[in-house]
Amino acid sequence: MANQVVIPVLISFVLSLVLGPVVIPFLRKLKMGQTERVEGVQSHLKKAGTPTMGGVIILASVIITSLFYVKDNPKIIPVLFLTVGFGLIGFLDDYLKVVMKRSDGLYPKQKMGLQIVVTAIFAYYIVKVAKIPLTLLIPFSDGKYLDLGIFAVPLLFVAVIGTVNGTNFTDGLDGLASSVTVLVATFFTVVAVGTKSGIEPITCAVVGALMGFLLFNVYPASVFMGDTGSLALGGFVIGAAYMMQMPLFVIIVGLIYVVEVLSVMIQVTYFKVTGGKRFFKMAPIHHHFELCGWSETRVVAVFSIATAILCLIALMGV
Repeated sequence: MANQVVIPVLISFVLSLVLGPVVIPFLRKLKMGQTERVEGVQSHLKKAGTPTMGGVIILASVIITSLFYVKDNPKIIPVLFLTVGFGLIGFLDDYLKVVMKRSDGLYPKQKMGLQIVVTAIFAYYIVKVAKIPLTLLIPFSDGKYLDLGIFAVPLLFVAVIGTVNGTNFTDGLDGLASSVTVLVATFFTVVAVGTKSGIEPITCAVVGALMGFLLFNVYPASVFMGDTGSLALGGFVIGAAYMMQMPLFVIIVGLIYVVEVLSVMIQVTYFKVTGGKRFFKMAPIHHHFELCGWSETRVVAVFSIATAILCLIALMGV
């Protein structure tokens, strides 16, 4: 058990810790600095120039750790694929923004097209190769499963792409996406160990990688994860959930991701319908709380505490 749980956490944590001081100066030399929107939260303007793309630290730590376990734990392959696949899309987006100076990065159609391709390969693998049923464990149902039949695959696409982009929206404050996701990864680790699902080495690797990364990412951050990290983490969360037939639980443990996405959708819709009025002071919602007077660290703490409580609630519902 220690070999499957404790060791991968420690390996990934040490890798993340070692890679940080190597990668961060390298990113700074490449001038991979974060650009802050002038119309955004004014206190964030001082962050301009902070290296981004730090998600490569998380990705490298998770990949290297997983490679030690992949032979004996083949079920981590689809989770690793989704994590790396979305991480590479994020890396390409970041690279175009900060190195090639293309302010929009990947165009929306390019980004969506790549996300659909990665999701399609994942869907094919878990159904045809891993033989994971697409029936969904219903929270608080004493082990009952929801069978959606032909709608299971379309739902998978919505769940994967929605979760990935929700995680992406959550990455807007120092340590926010890292803090929330390390708790979600811990939840999936507990369930993976309890159900002997075989994916615990990668859930543990993510926990370790994020704990190490947080030492560089907490306020005031010396590096941001960028889309490289946030898209990869979203891929991990939904990949782990599907391997354990638990995507419905993402609505509980990942409620922060859901709220972040909904806040953006509400803001955009309200803006269009009312001809320019705003529902929130700013979206995603973490910026709304900042503009209401909350400090950055307070928003991160509250969102993290909420996630910890939601993870405990979800454990009761397994």
